[in-house]
Amino acid sequence: MSHGGARAGAGRPRGQGKYGEKTQSVRIPVSRIMDVKQYINHEHESYSIPLYSSSVRAGFPSPADDYIETMLDLNEYLIKHPAATFLVKASGESMINAGIFSGDILVVDRSLEATHGKIVVAALNGELTVKRLSRQNGQVKLVPENPEYPDIDITDEYYVVIWGVVTSVIHSVL
Repeated sequence: MSHGGARAGAGRPRGQGKYGEKTQSVRIPVSRIMDVKQYINHEHESYSIPLYSSSVRAGFPSPADDYIETMLDLNEYLIKHPAATFLVKASGESMINAGIFSGDILVVDRSLEATHGKIVVAALNGELTVKRLSRQNGQVKLVPENPEYPDIDITDEYYVVIWGVVTSVIHSVL
């Protein structure tokens, strides 16, 4: 008498499930199952808002028109590489002259090359920081955008991992 193994005709026929195609099992930590389900259920939702063709002057007022140029989806506008992009909240004042304030949300793209002059999120000895990357004359530095903070010279005493390049800053004015 044999036990176990595949039995002819057992199980659901391939392609007959919810998605009409073959499926694959994936191991997910129990604590993250709801996050994955929410992501899957909202993956194709898009929230487009009107983008008016006239700009708003920060100086003297100009006559406004109410012509809607297009509808704008902020996900498409802010995120060029969705699979490589994450958001992180900034804290502290070391980047205020770059327009990054405590509480701002940074859009970070891991697929972009961290080149000289780019603002990056880096893990420095295991702690995250946001700074401008400087690569000059064989020296690598993480440079703050506030003169009250010192440059960080990247030497052998530091373990540094660049997490990604900051592409946008979401800053609330309220």
